[in-house]
Amino acid sequence: MIATDHKASLKGGEFLIKETDASQVFIPEEFSEEQQMIAATCREFLEREIWTRLDEIDQAKSPDLIASLMDKAGELGLLGTSVPEEYGGFGMNFNTSMLVTEVTGAGHSFSVALSAHTGIGTLPIVYYGNDDQKSKYLPKLATGEWKAAYCLTEPDSGSDANSGKTKAKLTEDGKHYVINGQKMWITNGGFADLFIVFAKIDDGSGQPDKNLSAFIIEKDFGGITMNEPEHKMGIKGSDTRQIFFNDCKVPVENLLSTRGNGFKIAVNILNIGRIKLGVAAVGGSKEVINNAIRYANERKQFNTLISSFGAIKHKLAEMAVKVYACETACYRAGQNIDDLIETLKANGLGDSEAKLKALEQFAIECAMMKVHGSEALDYVVDEGVQVYGGMGYSADAPMDRAYRDARINRIFEGTNEINRMLTVDMILKRTMKGELDLMGPAMAVSKEIMSIPDFSADEEEVLFAAEKKVLRNLKKAILMVAGAAVQKLMTKLSDEQEILMNLADMVIELYVAESVLLRVEKLTGLKGESSVALQKDLALVYLHEAVEKVNNAGRAAISSFAEGDELRVMLMGLKRFTKIEPLNLKDTRRRIADAMIAENKYIF
Repeated sequence: MIATDHKASLKGGEFLIKETDASQVFIPEEFSEEQQMIAATCREFLEREIWTRLDEIDQAKSPDLIASLMDKAGELGLLGTSVPEEYGGFGMNFNTSMLVTEVTGAGHSFSVALSAHTGIGTLPIVYYGNDDQKSKYLPKLATGEWKAAYCLTEPDSGSDANSGKTKAKLTEDGKHYVINGQKMWITNGGFADLFIVFAKIDDGSGQPDKNLSAFIIEKDFGGITMNEPEHKMGIKGSDTRQIFFNDCKVPVENLLSTRGNGFKIAVNILNIGRIKLGVAAVGGSKEVINNAIRYANERKQFNTLISSFGAIKHKLAEMAVKVYACETACYRAGQNIDDLIETLKANGLGDSEAKLKALEQFAIECAMMKVHGSEALDYVVDEGVQVYGGMGYSADAPMDRAYRDARINRIFEGTNEINRMLTVDMILKRTMKGELDLMGPAMAVSKEIMSIPDFSADEEEVLFAAEKKVLRNLKKAILMVAGAAVQKLMTKLSDEQEILMNLADMVIELYVAESVLLRVEKLTGLKGESSVALQKDLALVYLHEAVEKVNNAGRAAISSFAEGDELRVMLMGLKRFTKIEPLNLKDTRRRIADAMIAENKYIF
């Protein structure tokens, strides 16, 4: 039913029907010395310039402080990570840029400003700009001489981005577009020198284009006004504004890409933003865990350090399990993107086109990691507050800011609900186009649930044989539920958002559980089993929890569309496919927590 691919898969979503060989995945332990030095530089910058000034950043009355910190980041090259070398950047590969994003993800409001500039503010020009646009703007953006902002969202246009009402009208002499409209939630708006603005072109007929176009707009073009910074729940130091374009004249040569291609630009740039948000959440989570462990090792109750209490150990271990697993899956997907970029370039595609096609291919994984990372961070900060107890609720302790700043990430880059539905929608569309062969395996599973279960023991004497069988069964569970839902609901499935989100949860848990098991398998081959005992504990705890989540989501989905004999048969099949041998999770978590407590930090 499921084939083993001993070559790195070049297709997003294929993890559902293929087994991946552990030797083919990238794991963070493989980062080179140079990449680790880059990460160390980022951390030193946070320690020296950001963490000592968090209150000052949040309370700043003007955007000047964040802008000056961006200048310092530019001096270190942190703004040019993804800009090609010929335009003054470092031209880092995707996973290296992910590593930079992870470490700087612990920078609270500053990390938001940095990501907006280096990601959605700069990358549209990197990927879609013509030679003149790249030569004019990228050197300034790479050094921080100019700062960038991205203007997509409008008061009535959020998740439905293509419904934006901002208009661009060509002047009679054909030399300029005149932009009119309103944008909101614009990060870096108060100090940006350049805006990537999305609008629909009206050529004078009174009917705007169906799809958005994108424009590069300089602040000095005029016709740009803005409100005062928004007052927000968190990321208070991030300069967020409403921006108004009133007869803003933009030279025609500043149209980015082609007319009507703006929505595609927005979607592809958001793919990058999604997976990078996921890995940024990993960086933020690690620092929260560090603070929680240190506090637990200092705080006494009943004359005993609270780090010795089982309830606290459970929390610390669970935080580590989620973060380790998310980190693993992010870099697995990141390397898949890098590998496909190199393959496409070797086959003759240009650099930008290769990167765009690779990112589009792994859009499923990008959406999944955005969801998983943001929700892992939310779990970590919530439990971080709990470890601190009463002090966790105090603005004088670090958990207050961490808790508030984390919440936006489930909304940024498309809400988690949208990304869940996109995950399933993309899988189904690729299946219908014949790009993913899910129908054959799904039909095989439907036959299997009507057959007598195979109770024979595994004969394979291979590492993680039992756990790999669990993963194969989880894939069968997903194929069973998804196949039945498609067959039963047909075109109505797109309206059943609850079922789509159930399916997405099943897919996400499978991908992350498989990723972390592959990481530990590869580590075992590199270092030996005795050296990675704790990492194995992390993987097994995650796998057991993933099985339970897949079961729960599967039951919810099945109960939403099946009834009678069909319901009973599918529930029996789900039970068969979500079996796993019991594990003493308490002792396993304690080993994880004890190791971190002994080192007084997150150690994985």
